[in-house]
Amino acid sequence: MPDTGVVATGAMPPDGSARYDRPSFLAFIADAATEESLRDGLGEFLGKDFEVRRGNVVTAAAAMQKQATPLVLVVDVAGSEHPLSDLRALADVTEPDVCVLVVGHLDSAEFYREITRGLGASDYLPRPLTREKVARHFGPLVMGQTPMVDALGARSISITGARGGVGATTIAVNLAWYFGVLMRRHTVLLDPDVHRGMASFLLNVAPGQGLCQALEAPDRIDALLAERAAQPAADRLHVLSSEEKIDADPGYAPGAASALHDALRRRYNFIVADVPFAPVPLYRGLLNLVHQRVIVLEPTLACARDTLRLLTLPSGPTQVQRPVLVLNRLGKAGTLSRRQVEDALKSKVDMVIADQPRQLGNAATLGEPAAAQRGVFRNAMAELARQVGSVGLLDGAEPAVETLTADLGGPRRRASDNAPAAPTKKKFFGLLG
Repeated sequence: MPDTGVVATGAMPPDGSARYDRPSFLAFIADAATEESLRDGLGEFLGKDFEVRRGNVVTAAAAMQKQATPLVLVVDVAGSEHPLSDLRALADVTEPDVCVLVVGHLDSAEFYREITRGLGASDYLPRPLTREKVARHFGPLVMGQTPMVDALGARSISITGARGGVGATTIAVNLAWYFGVLMRRHTVLLDPDVHRGMASFLLNVAPGQGLCQALEAPDRIDALLAERAAQPAADRLHVLSSEEKIDADPGYAPGAASALHDALRRRYNFIVADVPFAPVPLYRGLLNLVHQRVIVLEPTLACARDTLRLLTLPSGPTQVQRPVLVLNRLGKAGTLSRRQVEDALKSKVDMVIADQPRQLGNAATLGEPAAAQRGVFRNAMAELARQVGSVGLLDGAEPAVETLTADLGGPRRRASDNAPAAPTKKKFFGLLG
């Protein structure tokens, strides 16, 4: 399982060592949900037609005795009582230059090290998988590239409505509240619409005065200024917004979005930005800088049309997959079904939120997050947090809402971040030989 040098699908290694009869990719996955996440995450890299068989690492070892070793092999260690021994058995029947990617149920840094550093696997991901996690960690490897590693800092997420009034701000507010209050992560909710300040309004927080000043003089932006400009909504949740006079025309200096984003990353674990889609340089800059975009749409043809247009926006440098699609207010009278929306998009939506006008309306009136109440909406925020907030190995499995009380003081990194660089020509289980 080499860490580098994996060939792109259908290509030969540069030294010509692989035979032409070897398949490009093969996966053995134990359950349908994990297979769906794998297909969704790798679809943009491999296309739709790549082979995934039902089974685990034992099934893979048996199959490799009878067929040529693929260039990239994904194996599932779920159901294995001795996963390390079974992986060693797999090594005995595969060619040494295979890129092996492992999926399992153990969420442990020690297990990660044993598989990647001890056995030579290229990467390991614990369940539950998400499309984002698969695309970010497995995607570059199946294409023969080194996965991009971000500098230590916050994970940033943008929430954009396909049209006005679809509930994007409500979702941004509640997602930030979920990260900051329930998950106890240092979180900032950024509202770049400096005239309305809706994020502050929905959390009953007075808008601050420093956002416009920061955007006018980006050379003065630092983590301390960003923190002073943000208003506390909870112990670990701050809101950075403004409410300028409606006829005011605040200045925006080139590079302000990047400077603000970098400063917030140094201070917070999560940045949730409620970014409207409009021809505004600040908005476009933020959409390009965030790690993950989320598009919120209602079940209407107009929203489906505008969603398709938003999907044509070029990806930013840290975005390895398409935006997460959230179908909001499903079941609202006079709207389309989920299937009709997906037919119009020619794509599946990633998650659905049922129409709940009474709960969300009451929450907005009282200035309280709707996710503060247990129920369907909070569960939807938990699922959205799982899909967009995965920042590494130890964040893979989302704990139950009732147990999200641990104090996680600083940004977390993957278990492998402090590991020494692997040899560039390390073979599958080569360190054991």
